[in-house]
Amino acid sequence: MTAVLPGSTLGVVGGGQLGRMFVHAAQRMGYLTAVLDPDADSPAGRVSHHHIHTDYADVDGLARLAGLADAITTEFENVPAASLEHLAVARPVRPGATAVSIAQDRVREKSHFVGCGVDCAPYAVIESAEQVALVPPNLLPGILKTARLGYDGKGQQRVDSREELAAAWHRAGQVPCVLEKLLPLDFECSVIVARGHDGQIVHFPPQRNLHRGGILAVTEVHANNIPESAARLSIESAVAIAEGLQYVGVLCVEFFVLADGSLVVNEMAPRPHNSGHWTLDACDVSQFELQVRTLAGLPLNPPRQHSPALMLNLLGDLWFPEDEPKAIQPRWADVLALPGAHLHLYGKAEARRGRKMGHLTITGDDIEAIRSTADFAAALLGLPIPLSE
Repeated sequence: MTAVLPGSTLGVVGGGQLGRMFVHAAQRMGYLTAVLDPDADSPAGRVSHHHIHTDYADVDGLARLAGLADAITTEFENVPAASLEHLAVARPVRPGATAVSIAQDRVREKSHFVGCGVDCAPYAVIESAEQVALVPPNLLPGILKTARLGYDGKGQQRVDSREELAAAWHRAGQVPCVLEKLLPLDFECSVIVARGHDGQIVHFPPQRNLHRGGILAVTEVHANNIPESAARLSIESAVAIAEGLQYVGVLCVEFFVLADGSLVVNEMAPRPHNSGHWTLDACDVSQFELQVRTLAGLPLNPPRQHSPALMLNLLGDLWFPEDEPKAIQPRWADVLALPGAHLHLYGKAEARRGRKMGHLTITGDDIEAIRSTADFAAALLGLPIPLSE
């Protein structure tokens, strides 16, 4: 691949907040940008040089994007793989359609993990009533997950018995699912890697994550935030998964760390990830700059974390304190008066409960001081306290 140099145009399929932060990174490095998204008011489209507001499968829209952009990426995994294949006929597309299609299907995803020698929770594929009846008893209690289109806890149901499993599968519409054995979880973590077209691969430190209601709430990254053995294995596993795909781009792999200290992989996201947003403020190279570099065929500098960091996800619920019917602006001025506070809002026109509206990263020299500041910020915003569990 010949490097696509600044002054060229980089395209992104998807106009959400991840696309917006990619656009900002690309523009800072001297690129023009083009976004394809069906929302005429998409966050990324609002800040891009070009905004093609068509459906992701629209042939004319894809042709316009390929005509504008010298290389193309995506900001979320549910873009039709066929659209990426179509674009790849004319332009470099990173990541490729194969990797994205595997991430879209939990069955194929788990098969890939196993093939890479990475442990995942014991599981069974559920595609028929007969398979429900034949589920081994040792997989219960478990979590039933739809094989496709599940994210942020959507499409997931806990089941404790075969009868509950059958009922949950019917509620899911009898679509293909995966039943995962419920394991004794200590905490969750994730690793973000970036792999170039030449096979060069770099990574960020493992990130310790806390989810609430299936949505990421807090990410914390500092020395000793994860036991050394789990940190090392999570990095090795994420690299193996990326190498097994011959992946080009930024990839996030999420893991469960169990009560006995062992590690199992949960899922992967073929794009930058919510848990990596702290890199914008605490690293010399962010996950979005690495996305630009992998797409453009530029050298990958190993990222360096210069500050401990704690990130808070900001959902639209903050705009409706105490069930206020009308949106009220949170106390941004008070939050920004705190030391080390970095506010990122995503340019979404309307706040809605459960909608990702932004994030707040706290950086500093000492993690205990950062945690104290983050607790105070959470109190100002009406977030649950304490931030850890």
